[in-house]
Amino acid sequence: MNDSLRCGIGLRQPHYAQLLDTLPPLAFVEVHSENFFGDGGAALAVLHEAREHYPVSLHGVGLALGSAAGLDPWHLDRLARLAERIEPERVSDHASFARAPQHVGGPVLHANDLLPLAFTQASLDIMVRNVTQVQERLRRPILVENLSAYLAWADQDMSEPEFFNALVRRSGCGLLLDVNNLVVNALNERARDAVVSACAWVDAIDARAVGEIHLAGYVDTGDIVIDDHGGRVHEPVWQVYRHALARLGPRPTLVEWDTDLPQLDVLLDEARRAEHIA
Repeated sequence: MNDSLRCGIGLRQPHYAQLLDTLPPLAFVEVHSENFFGDGGAALAVLHEAREHYPVSLHGVGLALGSAAGLDPWHLDRLARLAERIEPERVSDHASFARAPQHVGGPVLHANDLLPLAFTQASLDIMVRNVTQVQERLRRPILVENLSAYLAWADQDMSEPEFFNALVRRSGCGLLLDVNNLVVNALNERARDAVVSACAWVDAIDARAVGEIHLAGYVDTGDIVIDDHGGRVHEPVWQVYRHALARLGPRPTLVEWDTDLPQLDVLLDEARRAEHIA
């Protein structure tokens, strides 16, 4: 691994063999934590092998950090065990909720989705409590990612950047800045200029808190823009990325591609473009 590199890619099963055979120059690889919670098996063996050649970033989708029902102890136990095994560069998850009781007093269910938070003081208190619990268990700060959201709550009393700045200040966590999500949200909000809107979001955040940046593709269906991670990064996202680097300075950057996976060379080409900009 070249220490001058900044950009990495997601390590996905169809690319395991080719990536480990060719070892292309990358700053790091990132995996979805939940895919490696087992105590053994081929997937974990591949991750251990990748760790011999690259730093690893563990990116979760299931902690449900904004859930008033609290964290799933089993999930946190498995994440802690994985982090001990892999010794990742970074651990991250989303500012979302997914756990809630089926009915009052009933069992807590997991929605298996990244549901958006209301940016309120009550939601902030819940996030701080849950993030602190994770950090105490892992004995390290984590990064929390801004979400692509397809609805907003009527009782919000602060902006999303204000929410994240307060979360960082109170919990000591960092921010995983997903630039694609900013553009997707601006497009769905029918912003006059999605790039300007997304750049204003970047300008409002505590620059010191950003520990990683995500880039990805989206699809515009005409009625709604969907953060599908299924194609090349769109030009508005590249524009906001340039602005983010100008304000923040260099940051570890991931090209996410999770659906309709291309050949590895296509993904590496996107990473090279990000590297060139960085």
